[in-house]
Amino acid sequence: MAAGTGSGPGGISIRALVKHYGTFEAVAGIDLEIRRGEFLTLLGPSGSGKTTLLMMIAGFQDATSGDIRLDDRSIVAMPPEKRNFGMVFQGYALFPHMTVADNIGYALSVRGRPRAEIAARVAEMLELAQLQGMGARLPAQLSGGQQQRVALARALAFSPPVLLLDEPLGALDRKLRIEVQEQLKELHRRLGTTFIYVTHDQEEALSMSDRIVIMRAGRVEQVGTPEELYSRPRTEFAASFLGKSNFLRRDGKVWALRPEKIDLSVATGQATGGRLSGRILSMAYFGSVLKYQVETAEQGQIEVDVDAWRGGGALPVGTAVGLDWSEQAAVLLGS
Repeated sequence: MAAGTGSGPGGISIRALVKHYGTFEAVAGIDLEIRRGEFLTLLGPSGSGKTTLLMMIAGFQDATSGDIRLDDRSIVAMPPEKRNFGMVFQGYALFPHMTVADNIGYALSVRGRPRAEIAARVAEMLELAQLQGMGARLPAQLSGGQQQRVALARALAFSPPVLLLDEPLGALDRKLRIEVQEQLKELHRRLGTTFIYVTHDQEEALSMSDRIVIMRAGRVEQVGTPEELYSRPRTEFAASFLGKSNFLRRDGKVWALRPEKIDLSVATGQATGGRLSGRILSMAYFGSVLKYQVETAEQGQIEVDVDAWRGGGALPVGTAVGLDWSEQAAVLLGS
């Protein structure tokens, strides 16, 4: 579901938010508007402040200063249980002695909901999470992906206005992670709940998010849609952290150039026909893509991605090549 607008539940405003641990500033004055119903991802390396920011939104960490507002009401001093947010962690945190059904219904039970209502909601969540027929099983009888879907169903069972997800797929293997990503996206589309998702995985962020917040050293580096951030990064850090980039340096300025936006051609004689000329240093085969490292005199090493299906086979190391690209392919970066 695309990001929503209006006055419904789930919109969060973060204003001048700061978190200190002694003299260390983990979050350094963040301002951020999270739209109702959007899938927003906090993306950054270890130590960038993304998990600390999520924990302050959840209420598990106190802010040093600043404000967090839910639908224009301050919640910065509110305890976690009063915020009524759903939470999903990497380690699932399921109750091992409870059945799947009891795990999913737990939040409703502690809220004193009637048994019939709990049973109906659990059945609904089992279907939503594609866990039909598994309600009587224990967590140990499930695969990792199934356990993660139970954790999601439990977090969503009480219809929270916001779902917070902290590296929830980190314990899954790649194939299963991609599968659960698709299920998460479908859940978000169907429910329209505000999702705030923490990851350091670039592909995960690009494939799932309405918008991405790139974080660095406790600050917001850039915010935008996946396409905006990938195609028009503003800084060298944003261009290098979200995907791969070559950095062309000319006249004191820096351009980012994605490897797949470069045309590679074999040199004939002394002329290459390219903007840069060089020789192939190495090649790696990734099934659909051939990744070349090309040594150039003007710009050093340049990475080039070529679709493997174009034919002709891989070029050997040492081949003289020309590199060319369109004017629009390179992006001028700020400081």
